Amino acid sequence: MENNKYITVTQLNRYLKYKIDNDPNLGIVFLKGEISNFKNHTRGHFYFTLKDDTSRINAIMFQGNASKMKFLPVDGMKVLVTGRVSVYEASGSYQIYVDSMLEDGVGSLYLAFLQLKEKLEKEGLFKNEHKRVIPKIPQRIGIITAPTGAAIKDILSTIKRRFPLVETILFPALVQGENAKDDIVKKIKIANTYDLDVLIVGRGGGSIEDLWPFNEEIVARAIYESKIPIISAVGHEIDFTIADFVADKRAPTPTGAAEMAVPDKTDIQSYLNQINIRLEKAIYNKIKIYRQQLNNLESSQIFKNPYRMYEIKEQMFDVLYEKLTKEIKLILKNKLDNLNMLKTSFVFKNPNVLVIDKVYLYNDLIKKININIEKIITLKNNNYINLLNKVEVLNPITTIKRGYSIVRINDKAITSIKKIKKGDIVTSQLRDGNIKSEVIEVYE
Repeated sequence: MENNKYITVTQLNRYLKYKIDNDPNLGIVFLKGEISNFKNHTRGHFYFTLKDDTSRINAIMFQGNASKMKFLPVDGMKVLVTGRVSVYEASGSYQIYVDSMLEDGVGSLYLAFLQLKEKLEKEGLFKNEHKRVIPKIPQRIGIITAPTGAAIKDILSTIKRRFPLVETILFPALVQGENAKDDIVKKIKIANTYDLDVLIVGRGGGSIEDLWPFNEEIVARAIYESKIPIISAVGHEIDFTIADFVADKRAPTPTGAAEMAVPDKTDIQSYLNQINIRLEKAIYNKIKIYRQQLNNLESSQIFKNPYRMYEIKEQMFDVLYEKLTKEIKLILKNKLDNLNMLKTSFVFKNPNVLVIDKVYLYNDLIKKININIEKIITLKNNNYINLLNKVEVLNPITTIKRGYSIVRINDKAITSIKKIKKGDIVTSQLRDGNIKSEVIEVYE
């Protein structure tokens, strides 16, 4: 069998690379497209995919050209790139080596991301006042992610390494594809029926399309409405999703989420050791203080001669007793002196004096009352006479006595000539009688 007609894979890739590198149409290429799956390498190189609606090409921009960039590319950004197309021999894949890049607007997915972010931010879903505190030492942790893959392995291994006492419950969910958003929401609601201290929601890295379920509005609202504090762990450190802004805590990676969710057992051990040292020191200091107090008591005169304490109290009692006795005697003497003074007083010997004084006072008051009564009666009598005189002056009888008369018709006094007419029967009242007459003529 002839083997000389077969070539190696390396030879084939090298030949294709030679062909492409020497094609003048591929030596300098101007492409426009949308960035996806962008990675900023630690050495400064940019790795990403450039795509349009139907195709994509791998791209790399080395550190020398990347350092001249005036902006940092992100997934979803539309760009204009200049570079050359070549083959990477190790994988046999062709890619574009970018020399320069210009912004050419924002992709549709990234635009949708910005619009939803602005909407939810205005509603207040991102405010710190709504963020719940992640417990320092949780007992049960829920994890919502794919049941296979690097994310769940990293989370579980990190938790086991840092704090193996905690219980973990996996809620396996779709994290990529059309149905992923609904499944994530469903698992968040199910997890809220469990007694959990914290919930990790996330997945590993990927393109903006891969991470898009975590940019869906229903996922964001489910995270916001969760009663359990949530740590988002979506993609890599450079990846940001709407879920990151709504969650109570954002972790750069799934591993970072596990580190945020549980304490490090070595830190706890160190803390407990410090507490133990401080406790031993505090107990030692207490014992030292109490021992010193005990020594002071043992060396005190009262402890050596306890009867002396009673001697002092006995002496104080004697002083108080003498003082009390003296005060009682003084009070009794004052009361006795007052009694003797009353016994020898003129009033005590002649009590009638008090009655005589009261009688004199009574008689004097009676005299004053009588005088005032007489004055009041005289005043009232004078007022009565004055009123009677005024009434007498106005009395019509008095007027009649002076020669006047009162003319009446039907017992009504006539005050005007207009109230009488010819033929009326009138009665005239004189001083000593009445005259009844007929009106013959009326004139003024």
